Amino acid sequence: MHDKATMAPSIQKTHPQGWYVVTVCMVAYVLSFIDRQILSLLIAPIQADLRISDTQFGLLSGLAFALFYALMGLPIASLSDSKSRPLIIAAGVAFWSLATVGCGLARNFAQLFLARVCVGAGEAALTPATYSLISDLFPKDRLGRAVAVYSLGSFLGAGIAFLVGGAVIALVSAHGVTQIGAISLSPWQLVFILVGLPGLPVALLVRQTIREPFGDGRRPSQDTPPFSAVLALLGRQRRIFVPHIAGFMLAAMALFAVLGWSPAFIMRRYGLSPAESGVWLGLVAVFAGGGGCLASGWLMDAMTRAGRANAPFLTGIVGATGTALAALPVPFAPNAPAAFALVGLAMFFASFPMPPSTAVIQIAAPPRLRSRVAAIFIFFNSLIGLAVGNGLIGYLNDHVFHSPKAVGLSMAIVMSGAGALAALILSAGAGPFARFVTAAKIPEPER
Repeated sequence: MHDKATMAPSIQKTHPQGWYVVTVCMVAYVLSFIDRQILSLLIAPIQADLRISDTQFGLLSGLAFALFYALMGLPIASLSDSKSRPLIIAAGVAFWSLATVGCGLARNFAQLFLARVCVGAGEAALTPATYSLISDLFPKDRLGRAVAVYSLGSFLGAGIAFLVGGAVIALVSAHGVTQIGAISLSPWQLVFILVGLPGLPVALLVRQTIREPFGDGRRPSQDTPPFSAVLALLGRQRRIFVPHIAGFMLAAMALFAVLGWSPAFIMRRYGLSPAESGVWLGLVAVFAGGGGCLASGWLMDAMTRAGRANAPFLTGIVGATGTALAALPVPFAPNAPAAFALVGLAMFFASFPMPPSTAVIQIAAPPRLRSRVAAIFIFFNSLIGLAVGNGLIGYLNDHVFHSPKAVGLSMAIVMSGAGALAALILSAGAGPFARFVTAAKIPEPER
């Protein structure tokens, strides 16, 4: 049965620190995407120095990050329901920032893999705790806007990673090996250190300036339902959550693929440097990725106002279908400008699932279970969407096409296949979700 608290119109006012929290956490989210995304621009020097294959690089960009990012999500989400969320966020930011610095000290594949695992473990603290905190700071009629602003951090971070990362790579590469005491650092290692350090003052800012709206502590632990209640909800509403998790997971696979491998595709196919490709891919990530996220939210709101109770699922279907179609011509782009345009179109549609996937959880899960339902969703998104998707592209390059220049074709296969399957699976959840919303009589937000 649906929790009545989720059906009542909100009369809560925005907490005074609400938008400040969103802004600071968005800055942390930007840094998290810079730290995770910078790896894709460094593919050439890392492969040259560490002598690793595309399959191994796919593991670094996918499985290594996703492993603990997925596994730590559930316990951190449980802590977010009972402990200080600003403390959890600050600790996570500091940990992944130090782990990014550790990437710059890695001397072989195993060390870099371990450092990337630690980056994922730290970043797992941010989103569940932030969503939980935002939900207590904003009334329901403003929650979507707050989450959308926070979510833009992912595309701003990816864009900055490409834009600034390319320039930093060019700058440090001009000076060759850097000697710090007895440590010799290659340019790619120095880049990791430089992008990791800014997270430390942000962690301090979170710890010193953000406070719990409930006071020093969180809700009493006895008020938090056990995990069995989460599993019972997922079982009871399986016609909604199975298509939701599987469909949006596949849609995320396409987004991770284009973010993780488009730099390699551009640089290998068209001979651009990291700095040159970084400028254009940065603009693509900010405007196409961010624009798609905003367009998705607008489309979902417009369909909801038009009386489409299954608007989140329909929005996801539009994005997944658009991704499948837009990815097909990517490997056949005749020149770099055409490739950037096609990659941008694919990224525009691939970013659609972010707002509707969150909206389904906000609507279909009671407040006390939302952070853990979100953590389960993130678990599958990361462990399968990110790890399998990015790893599969590397595997296709090495063992099917036997050519690193085939990366565009591998991207198209994974993105189009994932998008088509996502659209098909999401269509199975649209009807049950519409019936759920109609039966629950969830009111329209005040506008």
